[in-house]
Amino acid sequence: MNRRNWIFRISGLLAAGALPLGGQAAGGKFPLSKPPQEWRKLLPADAFHVLFEDGTERAGSSPLDAEKRAGTFVCAACFQPLFASEQKYDSGTGWPSFWQPLAGAIATSTDFKLIYPRTEYHCTRCGGHQGHVFNDGPQPTGKRYCNNGVALRFVVRGEKLPELRT
Repeated sequence: MNRRNWIFRISGLLAAGALPLGGQAAGGKFPLSKPPQEWRKLLPADAFHVLFEDGTERAGSSPLDAEKRAGTFVCAACFQPLFASEQKYDSGTGWPSFWQPLAGAIATSTDFKLIYPRTEYHCTRCGGHQGHVFNDGPQPTGKRYCNNGVALRFVVRGEKLPELRT
């Protein structure tokens, strides 16, 4: 099959809905579900774009990439805890990276936005897109959860975690 035919077939599958795109792969059924206009009122525009339109922030733009204090990284939309600082490492990519999420905090789906499949992950509570997971991280998992900084909020250890949004 030549490249043109391959692209044509993939495009047809996407148009027919046979291949998922972005957050739609997760099915949209989450414990916290709000219409987009409500999320827009609660979030800065860049966070809304990443979390609910599957956007990506520019590499190197997030101060959370350099965050080294002990604490918890929570979803910027619903405030569910997603990662502990002990699982964060410097991947050199320009995005906050983690080798493991907190138990039950994230779910994955496959996206084809770049034509080839990637594993996207999102918050299990609100469905907010966080980033992509790759198999080039450190041990013990070998995973790199590459997160958009605007999709996270950092809470320093000792400070009270924010109440979960309802």
